[in-house]
Amino acid sequence: MKIIKNITRGFLLLAIVLTGFNSYGQLSGLKIPLVKIKTMDGTAFSTDSIVNDGKPIIISFWATWCKPCVNELNSIAEVYKDWQAETGVKLIAISIDDARTSTSVKPFVNGKDWDYEVYLDPNGDFKRAMNVNTVPHTFLIDSTRTVTHQHTSFSPGDEDKLYELVKAAAGK
Repeated sequence: MKIIKNITRGFLLLAIVLTGFNSYGQLSGLKIPLVKIKTMDGTAFSTDSIVNDGKPIIISFWATWCKPCVNELNSIAEVYKDWQAETGVKLIAISIDDARTSTSVKPFVNGKDWDYEVYLDPNGDFKRAMNVNTVPHTFLIDSTRTVTHQHTSFSPGDEDKLYELVKAAAGK
């Protein structure tokens, strides 16, 4: 009997953990916190400057060493201009590369065909404020700067799910 209880608890814990790794979920009321991050040139940038004239914003936390992150950003890059034309969405990519690897972000991004705003969070302040524990971690922000959806991980086709959420946020 004790073994069955332990096995049941183990499966329950595993289900809870796995649900968090590849999930689309709603959040209620979390606003973009005010944190100082950096531009790719090292200039200070405040997250209160993240605006898009009332249109949706995607904030994607990523790292140069994270293959699923790069795959997600590459997949979105292929359709981003169409997304912008239809919904006005803006994607902001926040690199969580630390002080040792953050110098490789600018050359890495320059080698990609990404039409995104890219910022650095080398100390992890913004990451912690947004409760990001793993990358990729992507947020959809509405016109009031409130998080409406989030997802972690990436599988091909996830960009289509994200686009449906973007269209809904844009009233399309």
